[in-house]
Amino acid sequence: MHKTNKNIAQRAQDISPFHVMDILAQARQLEAQGQDIIHMEVGEPDFETPQPIIEAGIQALIEGKTHYTPALGLPELREAISAWYQTRYQVDVSAERIVVTPGASGALLLVMGALLEQGKNVLLADPGYPCNRHFARFVEGDVKSIPVTADSLYQLTAEHIHQYWDENSAMALVASPSNPTGTVITESQLGDLSQAIKAKKGHLVVDEIYHGLTYDGFETPTALAIDEHAFVVNSFSKYFGMTGWRLGWLVVPEGYTEVMDRLAQNLFLAAPTMSQYAALAAFQQNTLDILEQRRQTFEQRRNVLLPALRDVGFEIPVTPQGAFYLYANCSRLLNEQIPDSMALSRFLLKEAGVAMTPGLDFGSYHADQHCRFAYTTDETRLLEAVERIAAASKTLS
Repeated sequence: MHKTNKNIAQRAQDISPFHVMDILAQARQLEAQGQDIIHMEVGEPDFETPQPIIEAGIQALIEGKTHYTPALGLPELREAISAWYQTRYQVDVSAERIVVTPGASGALLLVMGALLEQGKNVLLADPGYPCNRHFARFVEGDVKSIPVTADSLYQLTAEHIHQYWDENSAMALVASPSNPTGTVITESQLGDLSQAIKAKKGHLVVDEIYHGLTYDGFETPTALAIDEHAFVVNSFSKYFGMTGWRLGWLVVPEGYTEVMDRLAQNLFLAAPTMSQYAALAAFQQNTLDILEQRRQTFEQRRNVLLPALRDVGFEIPVTPQGAFYLYANCSRLLNEQIPDSMALSRFLLKEAGVAMTPGLDFGSYHADQHCRFAYTTDETRLLEAVERIAAASKTLS
């Protein structure tokens, strides 16, 4: 057990680690001992970065494009992102409002730094992406974790805003499609949410990093089509397959570019230069063709894994329409020996060679009864994982 250094700031001590990283470390250790592990824990596409993007990055290196860019990002890339909004969503977003960041994490940090302060709070869905609450803590802000269920598709609604907003609330942060549930917010729901927050004189922040990865013919609307005053976070990591390139972006309302420029200059100076040049190829048609094929593959994987998990006892009341996750109630698999999802994740890793994420990573509301599966491996391995779970669960009864 690690001892806490009393010299470490309280804000740092309050930021907990990812449980999934502990699961991953254990999985790697078992693999080193020769055990075959099926990875369904980490939210990272298993595909390599599309070749046109790789080639653009290599060419940038060859041409010596290795110096700093402006803090707000490479002008050509900001223009390309602006054009993407017009092409993809038919929405006019000025390049001046776009800030290129080191991953979506950099964008979220900028938003929290600009909008939160001590004594102010942000409304977040529980379950939700864990780093959001940690970013809020890092800037000395507070969090209101709002329990959400399948009834609201695990999303914040206008009703939640009316119920939980108080005089210290500054912003609400939602994700569509979401992590860990994969659910989306419809255009009408987004409009109602926006109006409710405006009535409170607060800010709406929307995480759209899984945009592009939607299924059943569903097109996720960007919040910018509904509310030009929204702050929108996006990334090249998920849909574009550039996780390790560490590149994202943030769209801000008019009047907020200057503060983002100052914060970016001081917090990280600029996003990685080679990554920005590489990302210029992300919007090329040959790249988009590759990405569409991959989206179809993810949809097929969801269609295979969802009924299979239900058949072995996991309750998944909502069919997710985006991302690459299934958020499952695992209560039927629990007993005195395996009392919660953390214990279940350790049991399945050791006994079945299946790595998944316990719900504790995503909040506290019924977290001990839920887990997340990422369908970021091929269909054969997904079905093999379910077979292993079924076999191991028989020993629990």
